[in-house]
Amino acid sequence: MHFRTALRLTAACLILIAATAQAQQAKPNAIVVIDRIIAVVNDEVITERELAARVDFALRQLAQQGTQPPARQILEKQLLERTINDRVQMQHARDTGTRVDNAELDRAMVKIAEQNKMTVAELRTVLAKDNVPYDKFREDIRSEITLSRLREREVAQKIVVTESEIDNFIQTQLTQPGRDEFNVSHILIAVPEKASPEQLQARRERAEQALAQIKGGTDFRQVAAAFSDGPEALQGGLIGWRETSRLPALFLDAVRPLQAGQLTELLRSPNGFHILRLNERRGGAAPIVVQQTRARHILVKTNELVSETEARNRILALKDRLDNKVDFAELARARSEDTSASRGGDLNWLSPGDTVPEFERAMDELKPGEISGPVRSPFGWHLIQVMERRNQDMTQEGQRMNARQTLRERKTDEAYQEWVRQLRDRAYVEQRLENRN
Repeated sequence: MHFRTALRLTAACLILIAATAQAQQAKPNAIVVIDRIIAVVNDEVITERELAARVDFALRQLAQQGTQPPARQILEKQLLERTINDRVQMQHARDTGTRVDNAELDRAMVKIAEQNKMTVAELRTVLAKDNVPYDKFREDIRSEITLSRLREREVAQKIVVTESEIDNFIQTQLTQPGRDEFNVSHILIAVPEKASPEQLQARRERAEQALAQIKGGTDFRQVAAAFSDGPEALQGGLIGWRETSRLPALFLDAVRPLQAGQLTELLRSPNGFHILRLNERRGGAAPIVVQQTRARHILVKTNELVSETEARNRILALKDRLDNKVDFAELARARSEDTSASRGGDLNWLSPGDTVPEFERAMDELKPGEISGPVRSPFGWHLIQVMERRNQDMTQEGQRMNARQTLRERKTDEAYQEWVRQLRDRAYVEQRLENRN
């Protein structure tokens, strides 16, 4: 994760904390104004100050992009909905025991610092200059990792891509004239699950209003910031470059006949109404070259007899032995509970998508020869060592791999949006934004 990206994702709350601290230092005897609750989400509240900080940050972000911002009242409504969605996900993570411990968080902070060519101490200094409390930054990174893990557990791991789907996908790709790429912008007007006819009509009218404004000459980015419920709204709706294989069929069929700068009409999907603009297109035929990793691992499984704590303690003890120069292959043969134990834990060459996301993510962060800390996956606890890496031409062999990855990503994106919508609809939410004087 790039430090600046992480900072952008977390600064909305941090700016407010820093500003409040400065105000209290400047006026220690000032009267403290009681904050106003503007939303209740199950057993938690969202305050006016929290939303104001997010809105102020979003306005600065739009200004840096050169995008005309919508009216503050409109932006408040958009950001409040997104804050509610984040809150219900974090509550679900808490209720289902999805957590990131301090040791894992420490490693993430080291990675953020290293990716920005600095130490953790230097990262603290940079944050302090930006008036960002380090401890709060850590906690927001913890939340970001938690949400990512929740997405993988609740959605990604349940996605199934069949061999027949892969066959059909490859056949479709072969009949298309080349592998074009499209640079696309997107506006989503979300529709609640089991929406009433009145709700559906209201959302359709909102989508039609957005489309009419664009056709009337209003900048697409401005309309996206004001109307879109999509995650890319504050980036002016920009999705960026996508191969044909990475666009949903609904989107691909709509943008394929367009010229650069043209719009689709309203598109309807289970998630809501969509407006797309084709920014650019280009040919994309090229050899498939992937980075492969040769890795080995030690696995301690969890089951009815072995608890999470016991399995993690076992893997920590094995890590301690590796740190004391015990041979990895010998320890894997003796203690790993995976079928690879007889090969010293050797998994041979792995391509992207060959392992579960948690394993692959941890493996990708390692340098050749480096051994990971404890890594949790659906199979148990792992210790991973990267042996070597190579770039491999997979033009022929990679067809099925690429098709599987593409279909999985597409299904995951669609299923995740649906899952968040269902989670939001099941939550008790009371909005008080309209009740302010």
